[in-house]
Amino acid sequence: MSCQIVILDGYTLAPAPGGGNGLDWGPVEALGPVTVYDRTGGDQIIERAQGAPVVLTNKVPLSADTIAKLPELQYIGVLATGVNVVDLDAAKRRGVVVTNVPGYSTDSVAQFVFALLLELVCHTASHGQAVHAGQWVHCPDFSFTVSPITELAGKTLGVVGMGAIGRRVAMIGHAMGMRIAAAHQSSMAKVKLHGIDVRWLPLDELVAQADVVTLHCPLNEQTRHLINAARLAKMKPTAILINTGRGPLIDEAALAQALAQGRIAAAGLDVLSTEPPAPDNPLLTAPRCLITPHIAWASVESRRRLMGLVAGNIKAFLDGKPVNVVS
Repeated sequence: MSCQIVILDGYTLAPAPGGGNGLDWGPVEALGPVTVYDRTGGDQIIERAQGAPVVLTNKVPLSADTIAKLPELQYIGVLATGVNVVDLDAAKRRGVVVTNVPGYSTDSVAQFVFALLLELVCHTASHGQAVHAGQWVHCPDFSFTVSPITELAGKTLGVVGMGAIGRRVAMIGHAMGMRIAAAHQSSMAKVKLHGIDVRWLPLDELVAQADVVTLHCPLNEQTRHLINAARLAKMKPTAILINTGRGPLIDEAALAQALAQGRIAAAGLDVLSTEPPAPDNPLLTAPRCLITPHIAWASVESRRRLMGLVAGNIKAFLDGKPVNVVS
């Protein structure tokens, strides 16, 4: 069985035409005629998706009103794990199947957490820039530093959200000699994670004790601004905050102020509350704030897995046995 497939915003996974970054839409194209749009504006959604039983989206929102205006729509495939771009209740009422792609980026994101963290404690980029600027050539000594270098071994890594990514981050941190703590909503307990001792702490205790706090929890009404002014005030002045989860987990104005006042040491962020950010986002000019453009998920290997899983989700739906269904 095959059917018409429309991809509303395929650019970040594989630009059209001809693919990008070594990827193309071949696995999806094998399932039916495909129309790929790099990007779709809000006023273009209905026109472009009209008549297609299968619509794929990454960040293009499919609201209740939009779904109601697409009578042929049978399936929405989200090209990511988070599904907040789809009105799931509206889809369910219409009998539209919605799927996501869990687990494809676990290794990529966990690796990127430490790319951010290691840059913040080793300052490899600024040291490399200093060398290319001639500072080593003209240095009277065999070695010099432009910023203090900090060891991670023996430090406490506080993991907020112990899903697949959080667990992998904890394992990497343990391998680097870090002590592992995890956020627990009610009481403290001692458990083992693949043989690793984990201290389970209430969140307020975790942010107060951790040398590094890294966020891996979903975004919902309970976790929005989870890291706020009050919790930033509890953190050590030497602590580092890492966020590769969702931007709104952090109160950005409060974080910018904490950085400006030296109340925490640094932040490494791959996500912001609005993407791309507004020019006046206070974190863009905050000191000791390393920001990358939401790329923790985007290794070549991760995107290949994502493409394969997207195709698998569609095929399972067409075969009448949908998988990874969220609505």
